[in-house]
Amino acid sequence: MTHPLPRPAGSGRLAGRTAIVTGAGQGIGRYAAELFAAEGAAVWACDLNSAALEGLVGCRALALDVTDAAAIVKLQAEAGPIDILFNCAGLVVPGTVLDCSEEDWQRSFDVNVTAMFRLIRAVLPGMLERERGSIINMASVVGAPKGAPDRCAYGMSKAAVIGLTKSVAADYVKRGIRCNAICPGTIETPSLHARLETTGDFEQALAAFKARQPMGRLGQPGEIAALALYLASDDSAFMTGQSVMVDGGWSL
Repeated sequence: MTHPLPRPAGSGRLAGRTAIVTGAGQGIGRYAAELFAAEGAAVWACDLNSAALEGLVGCRALALDVTDAAAIVKLQAEAGPIDILFNCAGLVVPGTVLDCSEEDWQRSFDVNVTAMFRLIRAVLPGMLERERGSIINMASVVGAPKGAPDRCAYGMSKAAVIGLTKSVAADYVKRGIRCNAICPGTIETPSLHARLETTGDFEQALAAFKARQPMGRLGQPGEIAALALYLASDDSAFMTGQSVMVDGGWSL
């Protein structure tokens, strides 16, 4: 199949490569999609909310429900060979083990883990044929690195992401495939602001989130996107199976 996007030429750390970025409508995903494009990649920027994809610079926007297995297969067929997969889409469901419903538990794993599993399975055969590829999974400092109150399903799903990452890295380390995970602390994104609004006291909730960060501030989406670029590029060619914490010292 002829690739529908022109292969970029010229300078850029990702020149000549094709990337899929999920959760690209806002926050980290949006920053990363535009940064990848600025560095020369042909980027398929995907999000459940098609309206949120409006205005993306240098990317091909595509509405995608990452829990739809058939839609993932269709995306891979349309996009052709993929060099970089950034699994950035995710969901935060609050609750302790007693508060979390069966539905919230299942939804957390569907979005945060199973979607990654399916996307990796979709793009990996093409990567193996070319013996190159970088897969980046969005995990969290909450999960395997540490626990957090009221985050049972979220922490469990993000711990599973780290397990998935290490499994893929170990299986294909000799085939030119790299797989790494990013474990952010609290990042100031529209989705975080939306959750803070539901508390009824936005400013107090925001102050509480900042107070638990040893650096005294929240992380910014661009800081995480910069790490994603490093992991996507050949700058990190000797790195695989790692879970990189970018958390303002929260895990210390």
